[in-house]
Amino acid sequence: MADRKRKYGRAVFADDPGDQRKRTVFPVPAVLLFAAVVVAGMLLRESAMETDFVRKNLPPCAGHLFGTDRMGRDMLARTLAGLSYSILLGLLSSAVSAGIALFLAFLSSLGKAADAAVTWLTDLMMGVPHMILLVLISCAMGKGFAGVAAGVALTHWPGLCRLLRAEILQQTESLWAGIARKLGKSRWYIARTHFLPHLLPQLLVGLTLQFPHAVLHEAGITFLGFGLPPDEPAIGIILSESMAYLSTGKWWLALFPGLALMLTVVFFERMGNALRAAVNPSEVHLVK
Repeated sequence: MADRKRKYGRAVFADDPGDQRKRTVFPVPAVLLFAAVVVAGMLLRESAMETDFVRKNLPPCAGHLFGTDRMGRDMLARTLAGLSYSILLGLLSSAVSAGIALFLAFLSSLGKAADAAVTWLTDLMMGVPHMILLVLISCAMGKGFAGVAAGVALTHWPGLCRLLRAEILQQTESLWAGIARKLGKSRWYIARTHFLPHLLPQLLVGLTLQFPHAVLHEAGITFLGFGLPPDEPAIGIILSESMAYLSTGKWWLALFPGLALMLTVVFFERMGNALRAAVNPSEVHLVK
């Protein structure tokens, strides 16, 4: 029967493929929550910079749920401001990176020479240590928001580009692509009109899965001092400043910002996996 399911270990096998697609529901409440965090962080940006040395190094209490730091700044406001900063930077750099991957994948469909050039460039980028290249690009562009966004965007496209290129090569050998070529359609027309609809699911999944990596790398290079300036309430800066006070018992300075960053990354990674299961027929039957 279609409604019956059989269990084996931790996996559940559904008889109806549509049943699994119904389980993969876009988490609208969680998305709205993160949107509210971004808006709240932008509104609290000035409050996150206000200092009051009378209330410095206060542990979590009713007036300051996340405590305060060495300058009396409210850690809840700084955490929300830093998280919104990281989310916006991650979204921007991931979108630019996905656009680069899509353009190069389209370029590879224009001929053997173009495909060879794209393959060489992709292999070159993947052969350079990722973090080193990110730091070099960020420093070359003067660090700050623009430098970090450019560094993340220019270093995260090779994996997605390979995936899109493989999909295009598969579609190039299809019967309908051959018919379109015999009708006199140009390669660019075929790529734009016929290949793009097949690439959109992979592009959406790749964009979603790139976001947590972008956020982590932004926080990582900022933590190391090669990213955002110290006057910005970024998560990497907050965690970097907290390292000097953990040994004195100021645990709240790193705990709450670190948890906020971890929850953001885990949420978007799980959402990307859910989208991949929804658009990939081979993963429809298996529910982890």
